[in-house]
Amino acid sequence: MADLSTDLGTLTLPNPVLTASGCAAAGRELNQFFDVTQLGAVVTKSIMLRPRSGRATPRMAETPSGMLNSIGLQGPGIDAFLEHDLAWLARAGARTVVSIAGGHTDEYVALARRLYGNPAVSMIEVNISCPNVESRGQVFACDAIASSRVIGSVRRAADPRQPVFAKLSPDVTDITLIARACADAGADGFSLINTLLGMVIDTDTMRPALGGLTGGLSGPAVRPIAVRCIWQVKRALPHLPIIGMGGVRSGLDALQLLLAGASAVSVGTAVFGDPSAPLRVLGELDAALDERGFGSVAEAVGYAHRGADEDLGVLA
Repeated sequence: MADLSTDLGTLTLPNPVLTASGCAAAGRELNQFFDVTQLGAVVTKSIMLRPRSGRATPRMAETPSGMLNSIGLQGPGIDAFLEHDLAWLARAGARTVVSIAGGHTDEYVALARRLYGNPAVSMIEVNISCPNVESRGQVFACDAIASSRVIGSVRRAADPRQPVFAKLSPDVTDITLIARACADAGADGFSLINTLLGMVIDTDTMRPALGGLTGGLSGPAVRPIAVRCIWQVKRALPHLPIIGMGGVRSGLDALQLLLAGASAVSVGTAVFGDPSAPLRVLGELDAALDERGFGSVAEAVGYAHRGADEDLGVLA
């Protein structure tokens, strides 16, 4: 059996499978199907400073091999989150990655300060795929300077014992430019990738299917993009760990992300059809590593990069 433990900066997890932010709230719903403490960690839905009602309905639309969601970061706000959700995770004994989001740098900083020193927080994931009200609504993660400002501010405000990971958007020309800016600002690692911006037109009403017009595309359709982004960031910044996500439905899907350079993987959209998917993926990944002769997760991380330059020449 392979050693499934994995390191994410200063944080060591017993295994590399996590939930994905936004797909399982704070883990309580999934706990009725399996014990969430069996996972490497639970990644919470992105939390904001104040309660948020989210976007107009309809909020979800199916697409071939995926789905669009336009939830709009609906949530209870940080006060209720700390009192109810994080407290429940602490009682359950789950390792917790708290995803934070905001429309202004100061909001991210305030959230990091509220989480400072909380023993239930294993890591902070900074969701910078949000509109920046300081820059006419441009998404933070699509601008290197804005991304750097947020990550640097959070890293300075957060507990130094809590790794800070930047969650990046694939909706950019060169994701490594954003990643480098975040790394220079103090990011301890990356979560790759967030959803891609998409749109569906209802051919019966001949109008946009989502109340918010656009939504985030997730599911198996985005997995090749996730693999590509993980590969590129790992090559550019090999010393920083990555949590990979995007269309993981099986242990072999998860293995792809590890081979590309991820040290852990998050399972998201798959839970809508199979709530036990994260635990199943963990078992399948364990078997896949063993079948390929890997003695540990660490041995598989970035394995596909070996000899890539020689194999692909200038295209590597």
